[in-house]
Amino acid sequence: MALPTVKSRVFCAAGAILMIALAAASLFVGKYPLTLEGLLSGDVMQLRVFWTLRASRTAVGVIGGFALGAAGFVYQTVFRNPLASPDVIGVSSGASAGAAAGILFLSGAAAVTASAFAGALAAVVLALALSSLDRAGRNGTIVLAGIAVHALAQTALMCLKLTADPERELASIEYWIMGSLNGISGYSIGVNLLLCLLCVSALFLLHRQILLLSAEEGEARMLGADVGRLRLAVLLLATLAVSCVVSLSGLISFVGLLAPHGARLLTKRNRVGTMLLGGMLGSILLTGADILARSVSSTELPVSIFTSLLGAPFLIFLIIRGRQRA
Repeated sequence: MALPTVKSRVFCAAGAILMIALAAASLFVGKYPLTLEGLLSGDVMQLRVFWTLRASRTAVGVIGGFALGAAGFVYQTVFRNPLASPDVIGVSSGASAGAAAGILFLSGAAAVTASAFAGALAAVVLALALSSLDRAGRNGTIVLAGIAVHALAQTALMCLKLTADPERELASIEYWIMGSLNGISGYSIGVNLLLCLLCVSALFLLHRQILLLSAEEGEARMLGADVGRLRLAVLLLATLAVSCVVSLSGLISFVGLLAPHGARLLTKRNRVGTMLLGGMLGSILLTGADILARSVSSTELPVSIFTSLLGAPFLIFLIIRGRQRA
């Protein structure tokens, strides 16, 4: 497998610098003012805000955005579809239904996070189980299974909304669905981020197999790949990583679509360096959007507003570009 080109290395280095700069800015941007002098002098309140809120929120922005970007690369490569994203398997709809159930029947942010993760994981397992019934292991089967699971999860979500208190619980459900890093604290992210890091690390270790899946199935089988099992394993790892992020942040639109596409437009390749750059662009998008969400208005806005402002025009661009090539 070819090593990253000089161009890929340059873009990855630039992406790393920008990602670190945004992460540093994220630590100090917010309603409660933090200063480097105050932190170094040992100000108790500033240190508590820094470690409990800002550091954990920045970690989710950087690691979560990287996971969304890398997972988007995996989906687009495996499905050989430029519009594929983690939502294909129903992870977002499953997490939404799980979060709604947590808001209605449980108490506490940690319980809602766990419930959202359980809903996303259940949707993934169901979609992969349905697709495994097709012994030929065709790409279209997992897409159809994801559509079916999405429909089931949306039905469950609508039923839960009907039973919610319109003034309190329904508003909480809708705000979670819009996506935000507000409310994330150091007490609730440990297990999720650890599992997310393990899944993303495994995906990079399997990057050769992922690129092999981008070839025609006949060619991949001739090279000795067990296409069906390999595809299921890779998709499960990618979707688990996304589930960990979504269960913490709510639904974040377009990051998994924008980041890998941006990486390919810059590098003109589909290699492990492109996957790494896609992850970095995901971090940049999510962290930058979160900084804007808490700084442009007196009240904090949902992160998906800013990712959608970028994502919707980019999606239109991809559609027009595809029609021109056809």
